[in-house]
Amino acid sequence: MTENVSHDVVVVGGGAAGLSAALVLGRARRRTLVVDAGKPRNAPSSHMQGFLSRDGMPPAEFLAIGREEIARYGVELARDRVVEIGKGDAFTVVLAGGRSVAARRIVVATGLKDDLPAVPRLAERFGRDVLHCPFCHGWEVRDQPFGVLATGASSVHQALMVSQWSKDVTFFLHTVAEEELSGQDLRRLAAAGIDVVPGEVAELLVEDDRLTGVRLTDGSTHARSVVYVAPRPVPQTGLLERLGAEMNETPFGAYPVVDPTGLTTVPGVWAAGNAVGFAEQVVHAAGGGYRAAAAIVGDLLMSELDAAAREV
Repeated sequence: MTENVSHDVVVVGGGAAGLSAALVLGRARRRTLVVDAGKPRNAPSSHMQGFLSRDGMPPAEFLAIGREEIARYGVELARDRVVEIGKGDAFTVVLAGGRSVAARRIVVATGLKDDLPAVPRLAERFGRDVLHCPFCHGWEVRDQPFGVLATGASSVHQALMVSQWSKDVTFFLHTVAEEELSGQDLRRLAAAGIDVVPGEVAELLVEDDRLTGVRLTDGSTHARSVVYVAPRPVPQTGLLERLGAEMNETPFGAYPVVDPTGLTTVPGVWAAGNAVGFAEQVVHAAGGGYRAAAAIVGDLLMSELDAAAREV
């Protein structure tokens, strides 16, 4: 089914970036549709931190409030998934449920997925006592025995960072060889008082629904109550790539080349949130959505005025 009425903007993704963009667009009296597949990156977390006035709020509550706010300004929300976006005089947005809508501008806020190491019990504890971001959760687990699971040489940085929140940190090299660590890495780890343990991690130990330790393949165990890990970020940028957006290859995946407002190299298409970078926190994503929407409001207005001027 194709809608006859064109939307000014279709926002792909209903997380912090998408809802923030939709709020600004709705308040600017722009006909806006948000398409949300309902799979936010931070769903495993019981709370989010570092967002002024929202510190400690459950992510699901944050999103529910955002949906209520955009509804007050006439923004439509579709619980669906965008499978394709076609280019023409307007964009044609095709949804998985069979619906097809037209849009003059697009905001892609599809985020990313976290690909976790295949260690038994790690994925099921992610967002609880298996963590990835000390700025998000460090305060809540401060001074507990930390483990850091290496997933690459850059994991040294994560081990050093979490030592801000605990002085009892063990760095499990897992599949990283000791010789991959530089002399500076070893000196900094020693200066931070971090124990470096070679050997592959076989499993996490859990008792009474709480993490109690780490077992290596050699059978040795290490008591830990928190484990930090750096997941491999998988950007959900397939729509942008198929639209022909220029991408920038980084050690953390390919992300679109954007200007300061989030405008991609495809005219009329903006990106925001984790769709433009792996390190975007909720507060950054909300700001990115706002900037994109404000730019779109101006872009649409000038386009309309120029068209009107040509008629004179």
